[in-house]
Amino acid sequence: MAMVTSSEADGALLDSARSALAEHAECEAMLADAAVLADPAQVRRVNKRYAALVPIVAAAHALTTAGEDLATARELAADDASFAEEIPALQAARDESAERLRLLLVPRDPDDDRDVILEVKAGEGGEESALFAGDLVRMYLRYAERRGWSAQVMDTTDSDLGGYKDCKVAIKAKGTPGPGEAPWARLKYEGGVHRVQRVPVTESQGRIHTSAAGVLVLPEVEDEGEVEIAPADLRVDVYRSSGPGGQSVNTTDSAVRLTHLPTGIVVSCQNEKSQLQNKEAALRVLRARLLQAQRDAAEAEASAARRSQVRTVDRSERIRTYNFPENRIADHRTGFKAYNLDAVLDGDLDPVITSAVDADDAARMSALADGES
Repeated sequence: MAMVTSSEADGALLDSARSALAEHAECEAMLADAAVLADPAQVRRVNKRYAALVPIVAAAHALTTAGEDLATARELAADDASFAEEIPALQAARDESAERLRLLLVPRDPDDDRDVILEVKAGEGGEESALFAGDLVRMYLRYAERRGWSAQVMDTTDSDLGGYKDCKVAIKAKGTPGPGEAPWARLKYEGGVHRVQRVPVTESQGRIHTSAAGVLVLPEVEDEGEVEIAPADLRVDVYRSSGPGGQSVNTTDSAVRLTHLPTGIVVSCQNEKSQLQNKEAALRVLRARLLQAQRDAAEAEASAARRSQVRTVDRSERIRTYNFPENRIADHRTGFKAYNLDAVLDGDLDPVITSAVDADDAARMSALADGES
């Protein structure tokens, strides 16, 4: 079998990047078009796509330059041995550029540039689980703050001891985030069962208990036209908002419960002061759930071709353990372990998430290599 030279490999990679380069140029032209600039929604979409393509264009140019420099050094080395000394460093630069472009060309999650709606639910463990759910909500709020995102608590069902039985949070990026930096690209790995081991405040004997909370992460729908909801498919119920233990916190029927009749999905919101605001918040959550249901159905149809990426882990599986006595956090999908649980709960979540991102990238690269072999 004939060996593939560096220049041939570079040519194949650059050919693969050709459509991305063309789309980048098209986005540039659109962003200079007065008709496009008059439509804020279209500008936002084009800007996001443009930002996603910039690293590919930069990597393609870097590989072209590195390949040309390496070829020139090899040619000159035939007449001047001093140029041969530069070849190893140039080869390393070329290899690094090629690997970066190869990774950028791996098919990405189409929702990676979206904002998210994140829902935390208390699970087994009673009040202790609700308190842990509250800890998780605060962790995500602090993480959003560290990342420069905005976070809005959309709806809560409080527990008697100050935790949450259920809490929905909308997390949005400010401006146009770079590739892999939007809320969905980072937080999608948080979906699943989170387990906590600690001495509950209700435990008089000092025994360590294990409880759990569930996290659901949904890509937010940017354009209402993406998910059509026919009025006839929606049942709207209104009721009086209530606090812990059934205590009324509102004397009017401002809380809203939406039932999507074709799917049976039910969403309730009660935190806003008006019925209209609660309905709008519930619709945002409903659209996100319907979009995710569409994604899940598409993934199920393609299950034979799916690989074991971290992002496809069943949401019902336990993904992480938070051990308070040892100040330890462990991610069971990636093998990540650290003894800075207090810092993680204060929002220092990036190292944990990065372990999932790296595992996902490795799985994608492996799947691509298998497909090419």
